[in-house]
Amino acid sequence: MALDTRPPLNSLGMPKAPADTRVVVAMSGGVDSSVVAAMLAEDGYDVVGVTLQLYDHGAALAKKGACCAGRDIHDARRVAEDMGFPHYVLDYENTFREAVIDEFADSYLAGATPVPCIRCNERVKFRDLLETARDLEADCMATGHYIQRRMGPAGPELHAAADAARDQSYFLFSTTPEQLDYLRFPLGHLASKAETRALAAKYGLPVADKPDSQDICFVPNGNYAAVIEKLRPGAAEPGEIVHADGRVLGDHRGVIHYTIGQRRGLGIGGLDEPLYVVRLDVDARRVIVGPKEMLATRTVPVREINWLGDGAFDAARERAISVRVRSTRPPAEAILRPLSPTEAEVELLSPEQGVSPGQACVFYETGGTRVLGGGWIWRGA
Repeated sequence: MALDTRPPLNSLGMPKAPADTRVVVAMSGGVDSSVVAAMLAEDGYDVVGVTLQLYDHGAALAKKGACCAGRDIHDARRVAEDMGFPHYVLDYENTFREAVIDEFADSYLAGATPVPCIRCNERVKFRDLLETARDLEADCMATGHYIQRRMGPAGPELHAAADAARDQSYFLFSTTPEQLDYLRFPLGHLASKAETRALAAKYGLPVADKPDSQDICFVPNGNYAAVIEKLRPGAAEPGEIVHADGRVLGDHRGVIHYTIGQRRGLGIGGLDEPLYVVRLDVDARRVIVGPKEMLATRTVPVREINWLGDGAFDAARERAISVRVRSTRPPAEAILRPLSPTEAEVELLSPEQGVSPGQACVFYETGGTRVLGGGWIWRGA
């Protein structure tokens, strides 16, 4: 019987020594990606840190609580200096604006509720940056995302993070099998963020106590409407707030200030029943409101599907899965019915409220952690 002379796999699954394994680490300047870079450098890997400058550096310097800002670039560079590996800053402002910000503004103007962080991962970090990593002759690219990559019978699989409170699988459903083959997520198995901060302290990182980013990086203080008005002057045209039964209840200052499911800030007090935004009629500049039960949705149309499950997506007529229709919702039981290789209908076994076009619908195996892919909700059901 022949002896297996192949070298053992290192911690990143490569059949060679860490010193011979080059890893590009996407560094946002936060504690998560900094720990990944420090951990891999400590383990002897050939680490190269890369930080993306995604929007105006001058404006970013004064902004706290967002990733990829000027302060964060400085923090990432400092971590690289302390740990002794090279670090590069790449100007992706134009790419980011074209691939993420413009669509964000246009989606809001069309009455949708977009998720720009997914598009950033899909179109910038896991496409352009990943190609840069290949140009740097890296064996793989590592990030600080809380998600797990596991080897299955058919190759790498995407799984939810061990810590459900930190899990970022909703934002990474569009990762393709080819990208997953190249990516690594060293934090996905950790039980809590406290473990990450303990590692940061162990490595003596200057960002060990840095607060987590809260906002979308280019939306200061969560004020979406202000950003859209700046990007699309004249977008906030006033119109009517109309009850689903046809009654005009008041005026609004622009459809972009409202989202499906919103209750507060409607400015139509004095009514007998609590009312919610149930639909946005962009063409007529109307905000349609109604009782909470009108928000209940059972059928969700999904398109631009990225499939990470086994076999061809549309090989089966239907399958039982779990889905998340918002990042803040737990997975719910559903039936997935493929309509084409990239479109499907999702039937929720229990109605969900506030399902909105522009949000993602992410697929999971029922009762498990595996991410089967997902797509985009594209019209009101």
